[in-house]
Amino acid sequence: MTSENLTRIQSVDRAAQILRLLSESPLLTIAEIARELDVHRSTAFRLLGTLEAHGLVEQERERGAFRLGITLLHMANSVAAQMDFSKDAQACCDALALELQETVNVAILDDGYAVTIIQAADDQMLSVSHQYVGQRGPLHATSTGKILLAHADQDEFDRLVERGLDSFTGMTMTDPEVLRSELETIRHRSWASAVAEWEQGINALAVPVRGKDGQVAAALSITGPSFRLPESRFAELAETLKREARTLEVRMGYFGG
Repeated sequence: MTSENLTRIQSVDRAAQILRLLSESPLLTIAEIARELDVHRSTAFRLLGTLEAHGLVEQERERGAFRLGITLLHMANSVAAQMDFSKDAQACCDALALELQETVNVAILDDGYAVTIIQAADDQMLSVSHQYVGQRGPLHATSTGKILLAHADQDEFDRLVERGLDSFTGMTMTDPEVLRSELETIRHRSWASAVAEWEQGINALAVPVRGKDGQVAAALSITGPSFRLPESRFAELAETLKREARTLEVRMGYFGG
């Protein structure tokens, strides 16, 4: 490790210490912070200047002392929202898995894949074993992937096509134009399916989940063996998924239609 990298790490460590100190003592002067960190006042001044530039601390006019900045409040709200979403999404998946006796997932779009972030497994003897939290599913061959791709921008579709539509089974869509048409249908009916497209004998169904801004933030899906999850049940099950997705959306702050 170079001395430059060591300096950068030390600076980050000291900046973190400043934030911790200000969380414990609402107002501290440069001299007080320098003394707590055991550094020169000029070092404390530079660190505070950088934190202030990012809104992480702010200076009180009267005493010139520093306190935590408003940006940290926004960050805290964001973390709280994510934690609430995870908790609500897990409750939603648990309820659906119990009701439908199949595996239920919530996935998000991440770096060109549908990534499972929440899962609730059914208690049937024959369940879907290949899926787990953190699983990266192909956008063109999974129900969650299709939902997320259908509501992503054109660039996401173009990147996928450029990367190539890999074939996983004889049912996988590998023609970009066929996929494009499928995505249009998905946007119209508000649900997506995958019929043995990623794994032979496994079907899946997904619906969108919108965030506070009305944009699709995640996909809620049900996955199971084709004999328990036949295409003839898709429309019926889609309504059940939409019901739970709507509940989750309201908890996320989306009240649109």
